[in-house]
Amino acid sequence: MAAETAHRWASALDSVVVYAQGAICRRLARGSVPPGGRVRVTGLPRSLDPGSLRARITEAAGVRVVEARVEVEAEPLGATVPDALQREVERLREECAAARERRDRQLILIEEVRSLHPVPPVRRRDDPHRRTPVDAWLDLAEFVDERLTRLHTRLAELEEAQAQVEHALRVAADRLARASTDAPPAHVETTVSAVVTFDGTGDAEVELEYTVPGAVWVPAYRLTHRQGDSTGRLVLRASIAQRTGEDWTGVHIALATADLRRRTDLPRLRSLRIGRRQPSPTPSGWREPPTGLADLFDGYDGAGLRPATTSTSPTVEGGTVVAAGGFAYAPVPPSQSMPQGYGRPLTAASPAPQGYGAPPPAPGSAYPEVFDTDLGDFAQPVPSRPGSTPRAGGRSRPALAGMAPAAPGQAAPPPPPAPAAPAWPEAPQRAAAPASGPPQPSGAELDYSALVLGGPDEQDGRRGRLFPDSAFDPMAAEYRRRAEAVASLPLPGHAVRPRESAGSFDHRFDALARADVPSDGTWHTVTVGEIPVGLRTEYLCVPSVEQTVYATLALANSTDQALLAGPVEVTADDDFLLTAALPTLAPGGVCRVGLGPAEGIRVTRRTNLHESTSGLRNTTTVLDHRVHVELASRLAGPATVEVLERVPVASDTDVRIEERADWTTPPDDAEGEHHAAGTRIWRVDLPAGATTALDGGYEIRIPSAKALAGGNRRS
Repeated sequence: MAAETAHRWASALDSVVVYAQGAICRRLARGSVPPGGRVRVTGLPRSLDPGSLRARITEAAGVRVVEARVEVEAEPLGATVPDALQREVERLREECAAARERRDRQLILIEEVRSLHPVPPVRRRDDPHRRTPVDAWLDLAEFVDERLTRLHTRLAELEEAQAQVEHALRVAADRLARASTDAPPAHVETTVSAVVTFDGTGDAEVELEYTVPGAVWVPAYRLTHRQGDSTGRLVLRASIAQRTGEDWTGVHIALATADLRRRTDLPRLRSLRIGRRQPSPTPSGWREPPTGLADLFDGYDGAGLRPATTSTSPTVEGGTVVAAGGFAYAPVPPSQSMPQGYGRPLTAASPAPQGYGAPPPAPGSAYPEVFDTDLGDFAQPVPSRPGSTPRAGGRSRPALAGMAPAAPGQAAPPPPPAPAAPAWPEAPQRAAAPASGPPQPSGAELDYSALVLGGPDEQDGRRGRLFPDSAFDPMAAEYRRRAEAVASLPLPGHAVRPRESAGSFDHRFDALARADVPSDGTWHTVTVGEIPVGLRTEYLCVPSVEQTVYATLALANSTDQALLAGPVEVTADDDFLLTAALPTLAPGGVCRVGLGPAEGIRVTRRTNLHESTSGLRNTTTVLDHRVHVELASRLAGPATVEVLERVPVASDTDVRIEERADWTTPPDDAEGEHHAAGTRIWRVDLPAGATTALDGGYEIRIPSAKALAGGNRRS
């Protein structure tokens, strides 16, 4: 234990890259490499993906990493368990249940008193009428009323106490739910470590990289500018929520828009052949087991009996040692020397499991296999027959076939008594022939990085063969499921997930300073950095719809990275204005951010319609529309105002529209905006305190026999 403790390296979380869902964590550990080269690096979370562990040397001379794997350890915490919140929630639950019971008892008392009422005696047929004792009725009513008053007063007190306890319980439960998952939730602390094997000796610094689920982020911004300035400060912030099982304290945080779970393997290109279609054979990872595999552990078996897997001691049944697990061993007289292969099991009642390099058993085989215990290798398996006795020469021992494997922790049952007359029963039916061809391994058996070589203490069917590792933390899947619950958190206002706003590109944003993000599953804001942007304040109005001028902020992205969609807090002259939604802005793009109505600019619009006829015989109706717009500024500086109007669009070739104004037609992709057909724009530079007028109009010429839909006389 002292040597194992000396070879432990403590690690510290250094950096985290948060993706659209999930994160990649990097830990640093430093120490002196022991002569054996095996070091246990502690501090890893339980929710990590074991297949994602990577290790590399950052600072060392002549030392390299040979192997890195994940191991799980468990130890009791003792009496000092950090579960104060859990105990508080349990205490409040008990108090809440007691308060609810007191209120229920009070309601029962109230119902009992309320049911009190006078009951007249049963009147017989010949009895005269009796006078009603009014005083007794009034006394009873007064008693019931007084009693109910006291009971209801007490009920109100109990309900108030119950409401307070329930409120305290909800607060404590919310604190427990929001508490960090970095602390152990039970009296047994489970630690995940990385066992790293080095080649070389000396001081070294190793970096561990692994992926964890349960981390999400959404972008947010804070825009600060001065009135009249052409530049501003756009601060990129990130709302991060993580429940990975470890607190991120003082780490470098980077944000990426990529999908961490996206497959990155190359596609397999299949050849195209002309002719009849033939199914292409699926490549298999199965290989024939090497020759001489049974002799691999002869030296280990020759050292003596294998250690029992359970605490149950072996028993002696009829001269045969029966150990825990259902294995039988033949005794050796003390006078004889221990033969080679002593301790080799004579009978394995359970069939050999399937794995990498293990051929499947013949289906329908219902009898165990009996092996030879001579000095040589295992003999060919011979079907055992129940009720038979061992024969001389040690070739087969059918009497041991009745031994069933014992349950874990229990001794094997004794063999059934042999019959008086050893007679062979009827021959069993021939077992079905095994399927032709090599066995088809499953997907878990083809995951070579997760396969583990069975050691000498494994069962005979697993010794020296590769099998999927099932010794990892069984609660890891539950921890990962709880961690992935942060993906369903409600988003902040105007927030958009990175994969939805990033589109077809992926970017990474590195925070300038270290930050802290606890593992509590709630949103935490982290400042990433400042982004230089170009700004100009413009005013926009559509007087035909609403005679109000709105202030807008044209934001230009002058960086080589895209700005993701998200909420932006706009501050002008140190005054908070509003929180708006910023769309995705590509490098070099421009977008508008609305700031609300501008009280410093007034707009007025008047229209005039004159209808007349023209042509040789007055066959054309002329509708002359005139528009007059006035703008009055009360701002302290100059302003640029855009006035939007709309001209009708003709769908009939007999209708002609002639414009008489100095407005312009906006392009379809002006600053990423899309305008309706017939939109016209006046762009006016309005000085401080000035007033300007805009005049325009258009004529609609239609045949006299036709009319506009909705009437000719309209504005």
